[in-house]
Amino acid sequence: MLLPIVIISTIILFSAELLYFKIANHYNIIDKPNHRSSHTKVTIRGGGVIFAFALLVYSLYAGLTYPYFLLGLLLISFISFMDDIQELSSKVRILFHLAAVALLFYQTGLFMLPVYWIALSFIFVIGTINAINFMDGINGITGGYGLVALATLYYINASVAKFTDPGFLLTAILAVLVFNFFNFRTKAKCFAGDVGSVSLAFIILFFLLQLIIKTENLSYIVLLLLYGLDAVTTIAFRLIRKENIFEAHRSHFYQFLVNERKIPHVWVASFYALVQLVMNILLIICLPKSNYGLFLSLLIISMIFISVRLIIEGPRRLFNVTE
Repeated sequence: MLLPIVIISTIILFSAELLYFKIANHYNIIDKPNHRSSHTKVTIRGGGVIFAFALLVYSLYAGLTYPYFLLGLLLISFISFMDDIQELSSKVRILFHLAAVALLFYQTGLFMLPVYWIALSFIFVIGTINAINFMDGINGITGGYGLVALATLYYINASVAKFTDPGFLLTAILAVLVFNFFNFRTKAKCFAGDVGSVSLAFIILFFLLQLIIKTENLSYIVLLLLYGLDAVTTIAFRLIRKENIFEAHRSHFYQFLVNERKIPHVWVASFYALVQLVMNILLIICLPKSNYGLFLSLLIISMIFISVRLIIEGPRRLFNVTE
């Protein structure tokens, strides 16, 4: 019974994406390259709208199992799509993001935790959403990385600890696969846009929070560790260079590989997905049982990542000093 449903769902999602392309072309919803871009061709923006669409359609078919999450997803997808069309005030975006995250927390039961955990969770979730959004700069990286995260979560849900509706999770995976068909290529047909990267981050975080709450193990944050390391170390190096971290830039490690080393987009995207997949496999095999084990693992991996950046980029670029 599963295979026919998967085939029908995939056909629906392909059709929805192609329909969106026609709408985007008609209303000129496109991404024009500028001095900060890692691409050179005008491309359709917002192809990631399919992520929220897929889960909404699934819920209409299978039932509203997670109504507050869906409402939060619609809110954050809507404001992100509006921002793709015309840049909005940061205050408006933050307001919608906070409302969406509050609905996410209500759905997962996080508001039952002590206040300090709620505060830390807000920081983690908002920070992760922005990190995933900022990392969406080259063909395939959002779709490839998102696919690895969701596929790992699907495996954990099936074989390690059941924490969510498998059909809901499978639908998210199918949506990412369809998006990758149009984006994970040398000449992308579309970009995810803010609506895609932000909504995908929101979806992954929903499943991740469900898993952490179910198992009471924070170690599963490793499923998003590579993106986190790139984002956090980039901020740290920019602060060291006395740069304004709120200004747009091309300082991420993946941007250096693409723009300075001229490595093809899909190669870098594949590298990020593969490295995160290896970390996910090691996580499942050697899951830390204590916060000390998690801290030690994070410290070792962080030192390795920083060392790699120092070797490949060099101290002149990272610290703005003479080698």
